Amino acid sequence: MKDFIKNIRWLGHDGFLIEFKGFNVYIDPFKLKDYSRKADVIFVTHHHYDHFSEEDIVNLKKDGTVIVCPENGVKKLDNFDFILVNPGDTGEVNGVKYFCVPAYNIDKKFHPKENNWVGFVLDFDGIKLYHAGDTDFIPEMKEIKTDIALLPVSGTYVMTDEEAYSAAKAIKPEVAVPMHYGAIVGDKSNAEKFVSLCKDAGIETFVFEPF
Repeated sequence: MKDFIKNIRWLGHDGFLIEFKGFNVYIDPFKLKDYSRKADVIFVTHHHYDHFSEEDIVNLKKDGTVIVCPENGVKKLDNFDFILVNPGDTGEVNGVKYFCVPAYNIDKKFHPKENNWVGFVLDFDGIKLYHAGDTDFIPEMKEIKTDIALLPVSGTYVMTDEEAYSAAKAIKPEVAVPMHYGAIVGDKSNAEKFVSLCKDAGIETFVFEPF
């Protein structure tokens, strides 16, 4: 697991880059500083500007770049291949298997369940990584099986750090990782509180520095 984590880069906010078998797999890239690693596939959880960032996506493009994103709200960009998904959909692209899970708010209006926006469980040759997207702690998380869980912790638009801890307890990953802080809402204290709560419960965590 530690060897696989070395292939993950946190790009700030909800953005990640996973280097896998020579492919560059991005999730929700936003306000990147470096576009030298062109994207083979970009997974987009939903179409708010800080997740479906046209500027970043266009700058990451190369021949054959594929975007996997929710069908609802999509704005197709020229010269890209799109795979449109809904919760429950599965597929494979560039050797990465994906399963789309719901992502929504329970007590907020920012991410309605009926929008059918998603989080992703990505399978990298048997190592599963869950990117929750923008979501609260929802009942569907209790059914998720993953090795690594990337969970938002900032509150306001998503789970608070305490709610993310409850989600980690329900999911039971090998490693829980805080995200969605330090850019628009939330700060490092949210990540630190999440880590502290998880430590007391015996849940292993990993905190990335922005890449």
